[in-house]
Amino acid sequence: MIKSQKYSVSQGRILEVFLAFLKLGCTSFGGPIAHLGYFRAEFVERRHWLNDSQFGHLLAICQFLPGPASSQLGFSIGLLRAGWLGGLAAFLAFTLPSAILLVGFAAALPLLSGPVGQATVHGLKIVACAVVADALLGMSKKLCPDTPRQTIAILSAAALLIFNSAMVQLALVALAAIVGVFLLRGNITSNEKSDLPVPFGMRTGGILIALFLGLLVVLPMLATLATSESGLLPVAEAFYRAGALVFGGGHVVLPLLQNSVVSSGWVSSNDFLAGYGASQAIPGPMFTFSAYLGSVISPASNSWLTAATALCFMFLPGFLLVAGVLPFWQALFHNAAAGNAIAGINAAVVGLLGAALYDPIFTTGISSPIDLAIALVAFGLLVVWRVSPLVIVLWCVAGSVLPILV
Repeated sequence: MIKSQKYSVSQGRILEVFLAFLKLGCTSFGGPIAHLGYFRAEFVERRHWLNDSQFGHLLAICQFLPGPASSQLGFSIGLLRAGWLGGLAAFLAFTLPSAILLVGFAAALPLLSGPVGQATVHGLKIVACAVVADALLGMSKKLCPDTPRQTIAILSAAALLIFNSAMVQLALVALAAIVGVFLLRGNITSNEKSDLPVPFGMRTGGILIALFLGLLVVLPMLATLATSESGLLPVAEAFYRAGALVFGGGHVVLPLLQNSVVSSGWVSSNDFLAGYGASQAIPGPMFTFSAYLGSVISPASNSWLTAATALCFMFLPGFLLVAGVLPFWQALFHNAAAGNAIAGINAAVVGLLGAALYDPIFTTGISSPIDLAIALVAFGLLVVWRVSPLVIVLWCVAGSVLPILV
């Protein structure tokens, strides 16, 4: 049995983690795929909290588990950097900006219905084009350095473009792991295998996995005992179930949430779709849509409490799972076959990123030569001049809005 490494919280101050993720929570437009690019640029290239191999391991874990992959990745980075409080700081800082925006969205909805508002939203889609293109370039160099892994990436991208569904995405990741075991023998060098500084051992990991499963069983029973359908326990159960069973990212959670909150009569279909539209136009994780739904479910007197409940229980299962798996993964990847499987998964993720760059990111973000020009300049700002993501956002929004105003 491999024990966790000796770990000290002094390796990463909690405030440092909070401020780093707060910046990303305020500027990370473009959805979960784009967030992976933001995270790599910030924590691998800029801050050097992780190397590419460690980032690849965390990415493989989060892609393979149910839940919000980008938020799980952020939570894991905070956890490894500064312990449990670091993981909590990463979650709060990355999530609260978008959660607050969505809770207050109802009052601002009329402002986004005109031409300027629509152009602003379109500008944010162009941001995603530049960010994901930058991420694809960087990750392909690091995670696909040889012909076998480049082949896995290309075929994964092609398959997802033809058969675009969450189930196909999961199947590709699983198939890449199997192919990697056989195809990448001798291709994975020792410097590609780096330990993850997990601050706890397998016993704690087992407890966390058991807690994940226990809540999945116990919460429905507690919800049936609640005296009111609009109480906090039914809300906690509905959002925990959605967060625990979703594979494939934020968009896939929508049918589960719609079944829980619209079919039950908690939220009208119009309010549900309005909140979903708003979640496309803000930074941070899409799963914060749960905060919006929680605030709509509850009366104004305790809407913030219900929103907080929905938000926390939406993310909780994914965090329990990824933290529980980490120490076991730590032992697993020392096995040569497991290392090859992980490398195959990472190559497939590069392919999935490439497919996502075209559809839906390019197809929805680029509708004219002007849009393409704006995106190319934004890509140059990222790759050549390495400016702040906020500058990229301002440039793309201004480029989209100004033609409306002049």
